Amino acid sequence: MNPPIFITADQTLTADQYVALLRSNSLGARRPIDDLARITDMLRHANLIVTAWEGDVLIGAARCVTDFAYCCYISDLSVDDRHQKRGIGKQILSKIQTKLHPNAKLILLAAPDAATYYPHLGFTKHASAWVLSASADLLETKP
Repeated sequence: MNPPIFITADQTLTADQYVALLRSNSLGARRPIDDLARITDMLRHANLIVTAWEGDVLIGAARCVTDFAYCCYISDLSVDDRHQKRGIGKQILSKIQTKLHPNAKLILLAAPDAATYYPHLGFTKHASAWVLSASADLLETKP
């Protein structure tokens, strides 16, 4: 019998645990999983991390940057492929909501494989998100 699954915002996780989780699903292909120092920084600088555990095994996580009052950017929402379609992602999102002001907005960029998941939870598509690499040159603006 499998241990019960619990969702928490109080459990620390290591970069190695996080990389193992990312490798367990399609999100690993879009994260720097071979750069442990960068993963460590990603975890260290997130100010809200909600995790899902089956016993002592990490099976899901959301890594967020938030002001807790107005908005919460969910940088990653990751659930082990073997545990998907069991409501774990929804439970993680629900736990995030409990940490925020009731009028705060959850914001995320969906991975291509997950683009159809979020509308089923009530997320609405926003047409004006913009992305720029930190190493890209900023273009000149016209007066």
